[in-house]
Amino acid sequence: MITGIILSYLAVVLIIGSLSHRLFRGTGEDYFVASRTIGPFVLLMSLFGTNMTSFALLGASGEAYHEGIGVFALMGSSSALVIPCVFFFIGTRVWSIGKRHGVLTQVQYFRRRWDSDGLGLVLFIVLIALLIPYLLIGVMGGGITMNLITGGQVPTWVGGLLVCAVVLTYVCYGGMRGTAWVNTFQTLVFMILGGVTFFVIVDRMGGFSHAMAAVADAHPELLIRGDLINPITLLTYTLIPLSVGMFPHMFTHWLTAKSVQTFRYPLMFYPLCITIVWLPSVLIGILGTVDFPDLEGTAANSILVRMIQHHAPGVLAGLLGAGVFAAIMSSLDSQVLSIGNMFTQDIVRHYGFHDQMSEKKQILFGRVFVCLVLALTYILSLVSDRSIFGLAIWSFTGYSALFPVVVAALFWKRSTKHGAFAAVLSVVVMWIYFFIQGWQVPHYTVGGTGVMPVVVILAVSTTTMVVVSLLTRPPKASVIQTFFKT
Repeated sequence: MITGIILSYLAVVLIIGSLSHRLFRGTGEDYFVASRTIGPFVLLMSLFGTNMTSFALLGASGEAYHEGIGVFALMGSSSALVIPCVFFFIGTRVWSIGKRHGVLTQVQYFRRRWDSDGLGLVLFIVLIALLIPYLLIGVMGGGITMNLITGGQVPTWVGGLLVCAVVLTYVCYGGMRGTAWVNTFQTLVFMILGGVTFFVIVDRMGGFSHAMAAVADAHPELLIRGDLINPITLLTYTLIPLSVGMFPHMFTHWLTAKSVQTFRYPLMFYPLCITIVWLPSVLIGILGTVDFPDLEGTAANSILVRMIQHHAPGVLAGLLGAGVFAAIMSSLDSQVLSIGNMFTQDIVRHYGFHDQMSEKKQILFGRVFVCLVLALTYILSLVSDRSIFGLAIWSFTGYSALFPVVVAALFWKRSTKHGAFAAVLSVVVMWIYFFIQGWQVPHYTVGGTGVMPVVVILAVSTTTMVVVSLLTRPPKASVIQTFFKT
C-alpha cells in the first residue's frame, strides 16, 4: 500500500512535468530558463524548494538527534536571515544583467565580466565538483526513505534509482518550466505534509508537553545548548548560507524571473518557509531519541522516516513518505538542469559550435549531460556512507568561500580576472586541505577551536581577490561600460 501511494505520487509529478511541455517554445532559452517568464509565487516556491533538499528534512532531523535543539540555530535561523539578503543584493542584480545581456549561466556571466575564457573553464569545473556532494544527498535520501518507509521491502538502491529516473524524465521533457511547476507542487506538498507529520507524531506520543517531557527525562542536554554546540561554531555557521549566492541552480532560477518585482515574494516569505520546514524537522529528530535511543553515526539520517513508519503506518506513512520524496526531488531537478545548462552553454556551445549551434542541439546536449550527471551521482550513492548533514556542509563551505567572486563581479569595477582566478584557486587548495583534515573527524573545526573551515577559506579568498586585483592591470574600459551603468 505504501509503495503504491508513493508510486502514485511520482506519477502525478510526471504528469505535471509533462503538461508544462505544452507551453514549450522549442528554444534553448525556454528549455533552460523558461524564457524568463516565471512569476512571484512560482519563483518563491522554486527558490525555496530547490534549496530544501533531504538536507533540510533527513539531514536536519538526523543532526538534531545527536546535537539537539541548537541545530535549528546552526542553519535554520541563519538561513532565514542571510538568504533573503542574498536574493536582494545579488539575485536582483544577476537577473537584471542576465536580462540585459542574454546570460544563461553564471559561468557565462563571469567569463564576459572579466573577459577570460580560462576563468570560465576553471569555474565550470569547480562549481560542478562542489555540486556533486549536494546531488548525492538527494539520491541517498531517496534510497533511505523508500527502504525504511516500506519496512525494508524496497532496497535502498531501488529508491535512489527511482528518484533519478523520475527526475530525469520530467527535467528532460519539461525543462525549466516543467521543473518550476513541479517544484511549486512539491514544495507545497512537503511543507504541508511536513506539518502534518509533526502533529501526527506528537499526537501519537501523547501531546507536545508529554513528548518533550520524555526527551527531558532521557536526554535533557538536547533541549539546551549546553556543550553540544560550541558558541563559536554557532556563530561561524552564519557564513554557510552565503553559498546561495554561488549555487548554479539558484543562479539559474534567478534568471527565470519575469521582472525584478518578481523577487518580492521570496524576499518577504522565505524566512517563514524556513521556519515551517526546519523547526518540525529538528523537533522530530529530538523526539526520535525517545523511540529510537541507540542510533549511532549516519544511522540517524533515517530518524525522520523511522518516526513516520513507527507512529503513522499504512496510508498516512505513504503520504508522509511522498512528502519526503517531494523535498528530495525539488532540489535534485534544478541542480541537474543547471549543470546541463552550464555544460551546453559554457563548454559545447562556447568551445565548439559557438553561436551557430541550433536550438535543438542546445536542448539535446543539455539532456545528455543531465543523464550523465544523474548516472554518476547514482553510482556514487551506492558506495557512500556519510552523514547527509556533513556532506551538505562541505558542499556549502566551498560555495560560501566563492561568494567574494560574485560580490566583486557585481559591485567592484576594479576587480580583475587575475584576482578572480587567485580567489577561486585559493578556495580549491584550502577546501581540499580542510577536507582531508576533517573528512574522518565528526564535527571537525579548525584546530578544535570551534571555528568552521568556511571562515578561514572565505577570509583567504576575499583577501586574495582584493590584493591580486589591486596588483594587476584594471579591466578594459569597454568591459566596465558593458556591465556597469555610468
